[in-house]
Amino acid sequence: MAARGKAREIAVIGNGIIGHGIAEIFAGAGWRVALIGRNETSLAKALERIGQSLNSFAAHGLRTARECEAALARIRTTTRLDDAAAAELVIEAVPEDMALKRRIFGRLDEVCAADAVLASSSGHLASELVDEVRRKERVIATHFWYPPQLIPLVEVCAGPATAPELIPRVARILSEVGKEPVVIDKEVPGFIGNRIQFAALREAWSLWASGVASAQAIDAVVRNSIGRRLGVTGPIESADVGGLDTMVAFAHFLQPSLDATPHPPPALDRLVAEGKRGLPSGSGVYDWKRRDGAALLERRREELFRWLQVDRAARS
Repeated sequence: MAARGKAREIAVIGNGIIGHGIAEIFAGAGWRVALIGRNETSLAKALERIGQSLNSFAAHGLRTARECEAALARIRTTTRLDDAAAAELVIEAVPEDMALKRRIFGRLDEVCAADAVLASSSGHLASELVDEVRRKERVIATHFWYPPQLIPLVEVCAGPATAPELIPRVARILSEVGKEPVVIDKEVPGFIGNRIQFAALREAWSLWASGVASAQAIDAVVRNSIGRRLGVTGPIESADVGGLDTMVAFAHFLQPSLDATPHPPPALDRLVAEGKRGLPSGSGVYDWKRRDGAALLERRREELFRWLQVDRAARS
């Protein structure tokens, strides 16, 4: 599949928490963006959120006010899926409804140019999305992390039918707009990040549910030990640095006792059944009526901005 040259027009399908962030990324990098949503009200709110986010980048010295204005001006909103027809790259970011996703990819396959790339930003495999697609070779997974405008990583994973030349083409585009693409060589559910994240979460939930320690203690251990290192050395790097003989010997001792159950602890199912969904409902494992969730999210957001500033300094 040959590229048409440097891409300058993208369509983002879905204007929720991932979609509007992707639109911001590409608009900030000079692309014309068609942001396609279900209704004008939600699209207007998405533009407002993009404007607020761009202003935050300016406040942190990562964009100028003029750059923010120009980026916002590059985004047009529409409710018509057919308005993706002119895009070289289309990224789907709709809710986790597989039937909907498959219908969208089927329609995009009909209206977009033959050399347009059809990508999904979700954690679903490319091979799961092509039931209604004739040109399966142009479908690829580009898994962004939330919030996409603040997290540099994008996992890129082809399906069995994806054209091999599409992988470097998509990775190059993502690099050009300031992201860090990581190519996954083989389709696997959840890709890499979610698999590691949920392996750690399974163990943390298990320790909490079995009464080994409180949620506060478990979170403190992670934040103030491995959490401090993981931003510099990944888990395999850390093991190599520590010495494989030591780490492998300890793994033989410890791994048999780690949680390997296929489902979350029943205590979590009970919380969800009772409507205790965490911060969105005010209560979960933690009582969020007694904790300042907004302040916690703001601290996390500021830390992500700090890392972006570090990244920029390293590139300069």
